[in-house]
Amino acid sequence: MSQDIRLDVSYAEKFVTEPEAEGMKPVVLAAQKTLLEKTGPGAEFTGWVNLPETYDREEFSRIKKAAEKIRDESRILVVTGVGGSYLGARAAIEFLSKGRGESGLRVLYAGSSLNPDQMNDLLDELEGTDFSVNIISKSGTTTEPAIAFRILKALLEERYGKKGAADRIYATTDKKKGTLKELADAEGYETFVVPDDIGGRYSVLSAVGLLPIASAGGDIDALMQGAGRMAEICQSDDPEKNPALLYALYRCALEKKGMEVEVLSNYDANLHQICEWWKQLFGESLGKEHQGLFPAGMDLTTDLHSMGQYIQDGRRNLIETVLDVKNAGRDIRVPEVPGNADGLQYLNGRSLNEINHKAMEGSIIAHAEGGVPVMRIELDRRDEDSLGQLFCFFEYACGICGYANGVNPFDQPGVEFYKRNMFRLLGKPGYENK
Repeated sequence: MSQDIRLDVSYAEKFVTEPEAEGMKPVVLAAQKTLLEKTGPGAEFTGWVNLPETYDREEFSRIKKAAEKIRDESRILVVTGVGGSYLGARAAIEFLSKGRGESGLRVLYAGSSLNPDQMNDLLDELEGTDFSVNIISKSGTTTEPAIAFRILKALLEERYGKKGAADRIYATTDKKKGTLKELADAEGYETFVVPDDIGGRYSVLSAVGLLPIASAGGDIDALMQGAGRMAEICQSDDPEKNPALLYALYRCALEKKGMEVEVLSNYDANLHQICEWWKQLFGESLGKEHQGLFPAGMDLTTDLHSMGQYIQDGRRNLIETVLDVKNAGRDIRVPEVPGNADGLQYLNGRSLNEINHKAMEGSIIAHAEGGVPVMRIELDRRDEDSLGQLFCFFEYACGICGYANGVNPFDQPGVEFYKRNMFRLLGKPGYENK
């Protein structure tokens, strides 16, 4: 079992005075109470709050059986969805270093864009390879995944026949209604549920994320165990015992002081997609009524050689949150060589994990001294238990920040504007005058 995640705010404390922190505390405590008691705007979409305890055990068992079947008969699983329908699963699979063949199955993705080159590259990957499809859509009519699924369904039917194709399609959709649910029932796809009371960006611990994660070889029992433990911690009204509450307190206090951007930094390439999932969670939840910190991500040390200049010396309108995984999955040491021809003698025999962490420490100190408030989220290791904790931590913190800022963190009215224009330009019936 991993240790519980920790939040280090020592490099942010000098940017928030004690009176400012004390003044924000009752605001976030009231927001937490609203979230936990489900009395605020969007409360009908807070099913994720209790999910680690109340999840459907029967469906959970079916997910594990379906995942085993997918691994037995396919070399590739194509996860087809956009936004919350795939970002959480992809983040988890890459965090765990799964989905690259370790379990005998590669996980690829479709339906997140309308780019024809991307789709053709995917079809090239599927040439001559057994594959299955997990189509994830509440309605079945979201443009990007619906188009991708139509193409993939045609390929499956051409290769395996209509019945054989149906046996390789897994639909995660509404429990009772919608275009995809109707198609799945008519064609005989195995179905899993997108819960009515959980929005897409909060759905990673439901079947939306669990089926792809389990198919890639992830231990979803340990994932839910970690999430359950963090959900219990998040009930505490003491910021010193509840890292999600402490994170929300500092985020809100810093935003109130005029900060406009939050950069989520990682020093592990396997965390890149965690940043992508986090960007949607916080951007879509909190970017409303012309407020909210703009969520950005950086992969370090790589981006220190480009964006690092801005972080260090640009506008002082940003904060940085660092994801720190203490123990690398695999490590390697710098070879010991005689002499000092490359100037690296001082690193002889030292581990890359140690060097990476010294780079992190040096960057945190530099950024803080340069006027950037820095918080650090510390994880013991990259495993399912830690990941379940991390998902739960961010979801709770996001919900609290939303209510503290006076917005509904569970709707997304702004995303409808582009869809309306796109449908009108494409000539979709009913959108001619919109």
